Amino acid sequence: MKSILWFTVGVAAGFAVAHQVNRTAQGREFFSGIDAKARAFGRAVAEGYHAREAELRAADDH
Repeated sequence: MKSILWFTVGVAAGFAVAHQVNRTAQGREFFSGIDAKARAFGRAVAEGYHAREAELRAADDH
């Protein structure tokens, strides 16, 4: 139970720090870059999934 409390405190502190950092121009630029990279990664994963799904469907049709 104590571990959950410390985990929750850590997450809350992380959000608080991120909120303060995001108030600066450099912080917004930093988080914007992270967001762009995360979205690109998500698109790459989705594209790979769909390509593999198409390959499996094509192999199943034969």
